[in-house]
Amino acid sequence: MIFNSVDFLIFFPVVTLIYFIIPKKARYIWLLLASYFFYMCWNAKYALLLLTSTVVTWLCARLVYAAKKPVLKKLILAVCLCVNLGILFFFKYFDFFLANCNRILSALHMEIPEKGFDVLLPVGISFYTFQALGYTIDVYRGKVVPEKNILRYALFVSFFPQLVAGPIERSGSLLGQMRDLEKKKLWNYENVTGGLTLMVWGLFIKMVIADRVAILVNHVFGSYYLYGTVVLAAGAVGFAIQIYCDFMGYSIIAVGAARVMGFRLMENFETPYFSRSVSEFWKRWHISLSTWFRDYVYIPLGGNRRSRLRKYVNVLVTMGVSGLWHGASWTYVIWGLLHGVYQVVGDITGGLRTRVYDALHTKKESFSFRLAQTVSTFLLADIAWIFFRASSVSHALRFCRRLVTKWDPWDLFNGKIYTLGLDRREFHILGVSLVILFLADLLRYRKKQEITAFLQEQCIWFRWGAIIALITATLVFGIYGVEFESSQFIYFQF
Repeated sequence: MIFNSVDFLIFFPVVTLIYFIIPKKARYIWLLLASYFFYMCWNAKYALLLLTSTVVTWLCARLVYAAKKPVLKKLILAVCLCVNLGILFFFKYFDFFLANCNRILSALHMEIPEKGFDVLLPVGISFYTFQALGYTIDVYRGKVVPEKNILRYALFVSFFPQLVAGPIERSGSLLGQMRDLEKKKLWNYENVTGGLTLMVWGLFIKMVIADRVAILVNHVFGSYYLYGTVVLAAGAVGFAIQIYCDFMGYSIIAVGAARVMGFRLMENFETPYFSRSVSEFWKRWHISLSTWFRDYVYIPLGGNRRSRLRKYVNVLVTMGVSGLWHGASWTYVIWGLLHGVYQVVGDITGGLRTRVYDALHTKKESFSFRLAQTVSTFLLADIAWIFFRASSVSHALRFCRRLVTKWDPWDLFNGKIYTLGLDRREFHILGVSLVILFLADLLRYRKKQEITAFLQEQCIWFRWGAIIALITATLVFGIYGVEFESSQFIYFQF
């Protein structure tokens, strides 16, 4: 069951309506049942994995809290980490690990082990595993008190709006809201209308922009060897737009759905393509994951508290692991390492660049300078996205080589761009939609204001006109079809 499906269009109103009318004490149990039903619509058997992760982390957190000796606390935490990461490793990384062992053994002319297990990756396993582990680690650090009610904790791990693709919530926020569920007056007109508006906006971004540009991206990356610089650049930029709109669209729908029911989830994106450096990009992109790696990987490694060399190693390790988190492929690892290298090089050259700017009397807060920084940051991120999207490292390298060697500027004017799966009409729809998205992001960047807050300030005719226009545009111009694979959200595979 995905957000842009008829099933969810029926599921969400029914769940929400019952949630509002049943007794307060039963609401968290109802949401727990609904969340497990939501997850079991993907694969009923894999709900056992979700349950296992929930029980293990809940029990270990209780034991850690009760343990008196630090050594015992560390031992219990280690067991918890091993069990949960072991499950994640088996389902997501075992075949990747075995394939790389096979390559090494084959190069050494040694006997190659049998083929690995062909298992379906449980949807959202990386998200709920990290959310549950974050809770256990926070209990170990003394930041939160363990939850006594296992059903309430199970809801925290499985809450359906953010279960399969985040945001990766912290227990201090979401679990705290669930503990206060019986005390809150849940029906709130602004929450309901604001949440529904966010859901409409997220569906527009996903179905009108992300799924439309996906047609071009799939065409270009699937036949990259036929094209030169112009088309390949369009494909690379197109994927940067696709993954942003696809994942941000999901996150906005998740935040909106939770808000309708009175919950506040963290924002996962804050106009990342307006960033002026790669380090700033990671403060704005997939915020729940980047802060998770900062708090549970980068800082425990030493962060920036030690030597500069150690700091750079910590950055590279953290970004490399972040890449591996996204998938069992070297393309993801290289994508993560590229972002790590960008940050290391940026830090090393920071002093030199400052002296050059001062010597040239550069106005660093001028529009032109800020624009140059934003464009260069986007281009660096876009180069890394090529590895993220490519099917293999060799595919990415060949794509990059043709991108810089097969110059064909005439393709900008001969209409070839309209032969990539989108005709002129589709490009016009995409162009108008991107202008709307740009204006919304610019509003968010300049005024720190999300679209719902902006609409609340406007006249009622403008507010409802904009909402009706978004709904109409999604219904009329959204990409549909049972055979259209890109209707699946990209981050579900992680």
